[in-house]
Amino acid sequence: MTRIINRVAIIGTGVIGASWAALFLAKGLEVVATDVAPNAEASLRRFIQEAWPALTRLGLAPGASQTNLKFVADLPTAIRDADFVQENGPERIEFKRKLYGELDYLLPADVIVASSSSGLTMSEIQLGAVTHPERCVIGHPFNPPHLIPLVEIVGGAKTSEDTIQRAAEFYTSLGKRTIRLHKELPGHVANRLQAALGREVYYLVAEGVVSVADIDTAVCWGPGLRWGVMGQVLLNHLGGGQGGIEHFFDQFTGPLTAWWKVLGSVELTPETRQKLIDGLHAEVGSRSIDEMNAQRDEILLGLLELRAKFETPSIMPEKVARIG
Repeated sequence: MTRIINRVAIIGTGVIGASWAALFLAKGLEVVATDVAPNAEASLRRFIQEAWPALTRLGLAPGASQTNLKFVADLPTAIRDADFVQENGPERIEFKRKLYGELDYLLPADVIVASSSSGLTMSEIQLGAVTHPERCVIGHPFNPPHLIPLVEIVGGAKTSEDTIQRAAEFYTSLGKRTIRLHKELPGHVANRLQAALGREVYYLVAEGVVSVADIDTAVCWGPGLRWGVMGQVLLNHLGGGQGGIEHFFDQFTGPLTAWWKVLGSVELTPETRQKLIDGLHAEVGSRSIDEMNAQRDEILLGLLELRAKFETPSIMPEKVARIG
């Protein structure tokens, strides 16, 4: 048997939920969204309208339309007939467990419930789903999900392998790039990488080594450019020249491990925070958040279009998730 995923329920329509909704609509799916926040529907529709030109530029699926969006205030009504649920609720474990208990009761057993949570583990969350915890999984995107392809898939202690595979197939069918975590860790993978870099960035500024503007320049005009092309280990392979990664390790293990020993540890004291805040505002100048978001997204679109020219063609699975 197969479940054709035509309708996705979005629970929570903040920044992440709204971006997911825009992506699902652009891929030709029906979306039913729900959120208890005041003016949630108007904010969601405005976000999607503003994101649509970028999604159009990347390529809309047949049947893609903003008219395929419905907003329903009532949770049971919103998830009725859903083929897949993307949950984007607050990062509070009590809230999540209660919500997953409701979803567990209301949804058919074969409907996957995926959480966008970046801070909670699925083993903690799925304790609320007494009957069918096996269909609950982390599907953590990278912001903004309608542009950034990465999705981190993490099962909990009771998540079935079939759920993990079905979730991966679904996200991949939308053009996402999925990675599978074999162990649960706070922050998953990508946010932990950001946290490691962020700690050293804040340390170097706090110690007066470099200004906020210069540390941002160092990241985005140095290694950041390369990271937009290849991952760290691939870049190490090229860093070894014709000898590849074997030569890289022979040549650089000593210096690398020496640097590790002197990497900084910083506390975000009020003084350090203010130093970062003041430096940031000096760097930003008169630019608004909206202007900077637009610049970020335009450059991301260009990078995505360029990368698409160099990707090995592959056959993406249809909009289908298997039922075990």
